[in-house]
Amino acid sequence: MRRAMARAAVGDDDYGEDPAVNELQCLAAGILGMEAALFVPTATMANLIAVMCHCQRRGAQLFLGQDAHLHVYEHGGAAQVAGVHSQALPDLPDGTFDLERLELAIREAHGSRYHPRPELICLENTHSSAGGRALPITYLGQVRGLADRYGLRVHMDGARLMNAAVAQDVEPARIAQHCDSVSLCFSKGLGAPAGAVLAGRREFVAEAWRVRKLLGGGMRQAGVLAAAARVGLEQAAETLRRDHHNARRFAEGIRELDSPVCSVDLAAVETNIVMVSIKGGWLSPTELCEQLQAVSEEELAETGQAVSVLLFPWSANTVRAVWHRDISAHDTELAKGKLEFVARKCQEKLGLDPTSPSAGAA
Repeated sequence: MRRAMARAAVGDDDYGEDPAVNELQCLAAGILGMEAALFVPTATMANLIAVMCHCQRRGAQLFLGQDAHLHVYEHGGAAQVAGVHSQALPDLPDGTFDLERLELAIREAHGSRYHPRPELICLENTHSSAGGRALPITYLGQVRGLADRYGLRVHMDGARLMNAAVAQDVEPARIAQHCDSVSLCFSKGLGAPAGAVLAGRREFVAEAWRVRKLLGGGMRQAGVLAAAARVGLEQAAETLRRDHHNARRFAEGIRELDSPVCSVDLAAVETNIVMVSIKGGWLSPTELCEQLQAVSEEELAETGQAVSVLLFPWSANTVRAVWHRDISAHDTELAKGKLEFVARKCQEKLGLDPTSPSAGAA
């Protein structure tokens, strides 16, 4: 990837003259089944541009899940910058939301002189807060049908859309066909240092270019970034399949551990994210993450190796583990071993026998 960056042919992308960027945009548009695509610095910017292009009247309304990245982790840009009201609906465990509830919310606002004008539905695929769940394709079709009935548009935050395509063994275009626009991030599972694309119809992308300029996203010799993104995109199927396998192996290791400290829902592990539930109240998510990262003399004496594992304290009872192209199968086995060591030491401090079947049932 770094060799590709060093060798990239570059130009001024702000004038549309960077060949590496132009090639990436054409490649991404083709993969996503869209007419055109625009390279932007981040997926957060791509999502905000989409909202601003689809909702050009202040006071417009978009519908999305209450745990969606666009709603929670993008600084309220839809409201702060675009002047768009977000109607957040409860997310179901698989990352979808109840379509009857969505239709009721749309119908209440549709034609009303008192509600914000409903104009956009935003989906997230895969859904980060749901543990990387891939939205069912039948569900996407149902959302599309609902949007068409009421004259709304559909945007997909597809930061991890390639993960969904690999998990469902379908072409990315089959997923994106249900949307008016879709963003795709290159700096997550695809492993590039930066960048995303926003794809849609040609007229939409032409307007997106103007909004990108407004937001300060115009770049000059951006081909060095586009070259890295292209490597990630072209290697996506192989890379992500490996990531999904490694994530699954880690989750299976937690189940086999049968510890009173932590557990995992294997059915929810579909892609490269594993949500680990903390049980018993003996360790907080932050404390578990600190112990997994730290290397003690006791660990070196018992295992003969120093292993530091970075997980993220996601919520009051959950930590999140995410796989990417730089985490190998061997690294995954080391992480499993480190979690087993930390869990065993916790059980010993609590006076529980780590080898007893009853310990896992506590």
